[in-house]
Amino acid sequence: MIDLNTVTYAYPSGDEVLSDISLVLPKGGLLGLAGANGSGKSTLLALMAGLFAPTRGSLEVAGRVSPGNEGSIRSVCRLVMQDADLQILGATVEEDLLLGRKRSGEVVEEARAMAERLNLLKYWDHPVQTLSWGTKRKLCLAAALLDKPRVLLLDEPFSGLDYPGMKEMRALIRDNRAAGLTQVVASHDLESLIDLVDGLAVLDNGVLALNGPAETVLDRVAEHGVRAPGSWTACRTVVPWDGEPA
Repeated sequence: MIDLNTVTYAYPSGDEVLSDISLVLPKGGLLGLAGANGSGKSTLLALMAGLFAPTRGSLEVAGRVSPGNEGSIRSVCRLVMQDADLQILGATVEEDLLLGRKRSGEVVEEARAMAERLNLLKYWDHPVQTLSWGTKRKLCLAAALLDKPRVLLLDEPFSGLDYPGMKEMRALIRDNRAAGLTQVVASHDLESLIDLVDGLAVLDNGVLALNGPAETVLDRVAEHGVRAPGSWTACRTVVPWDGEPA
């Protein structure tokens, strides 16, 4: 579903942000993407989303190859950015979820059903500036899921969330996985993510430093600016977060 082949990306100045990244994520898989701030996680997600093309190398998303087919990649992939305020365009929850869609009865009901799924229906006519940070993040996710993407990219989805918000976000990621959605979740903190992923890729200054099943790389993540989960540090095992069922 996602195949990166020696992907390199450089700014117009020539400074490389990512260098020779190669990895594969099968359909329906869930990849954790970790790294310190500035390691290149957001840039790599943007490339996967078709927002721009590699400077060298190539990537394939759902059979669409970049460079050359970024628009086609954008048609099947959705990126939920870390800063919700950069992504919300509507004045209310209703307006944001229906933006760019024909307001037929069926479309409105579909949007309301998505809002209900993410516990947003009670805010349906609320101005977006009155929403909490976590609620704004859910609104961005709801808008992305309404497009029925084949690939979902989440940039730091747990950042700034309180405990109930983290539990809710984890449940949504689980539900997406059960529905067969391919997901990449970027995070600098593995504590609330590690038990959900099929594999873990760690970036360090634009280089893919580690990549594989979590148990094979967690002993080395600290070398690359990432803190290992407490359960791994304590007993070298990945356990369900906060006692949740596996």
